[in-house]
Amino acid sequence: MGVASDERRELCDLFDRLGPDAPTLCEGWATRDLAVHLVVRERRPDALAGKLVKALADRGERIERELREQSWPELVEQVRQGPPKWNPLGLAAVDEAVNTAEFYVHHEDVRRAQPDWRPRASDPDREEALWRSLARLAKVFYGRSPVGVVLRRPDGTEIQARRGPRTVRIVGEPSELVLHAFSRRGAQVTFEGNDADVLAMEDVRRSF
Repeated sequence: MGVASDERRELCDLFDRLGPDAPTLCEGWATRDLAVHLVVRERRPDALAGKLVKALADRGERIERELREQSWPELVEQVRQGPPKWNPLGLAAVDEAVNTAEFYVHHEDVRRAQPDWRPRASDPDREEALWRSLARLAKVFYGRSPVGVVLRRPDGTEIQARRGPRTVRIVGEPSELVLHAFSRRGAQVTFEGNDADVLAMEDVRRSF
């Protein structure tokens, strides 16, 4: 078991408690929309193709509509079961590498959209796994920044996400840095650098 599987399980438990119509931090999405997204991502590549190939768009929309019409327990169970055997994401090592950040962020999308949400207790294993995910993904997320970007943990460890003549440092726990990388508003991070550079970097982030 790993962080990705833990986040998946806890997210599904939260789905069970909140039902299909609870808010999330994903603009315009309730929990049912998020669950459909996760099932399509892992189990229905034919629906994903409809988002990329215009000729397949009708098929993709039909598949998503059928998923939305499923009972909530059935839809959540598909998320809980994870990818089918033919999907490489079903391999534990691949799941941990690819899904740790994805499921952490979506778990927080649901948690933090609730009026009574509270920060989770620190978990060193989760923080280390998310830091490894950041090391793989940082250049993708910040590659369009007009200024250099460095991600820094409280202990001073850094990831160079983007090189530039001037640099903005984003400081926070790995879990909060991941939320910022995924453009989630309210991530608990601080910035070091010229105010204009921070604004320029943030404008690019908000355009994702």
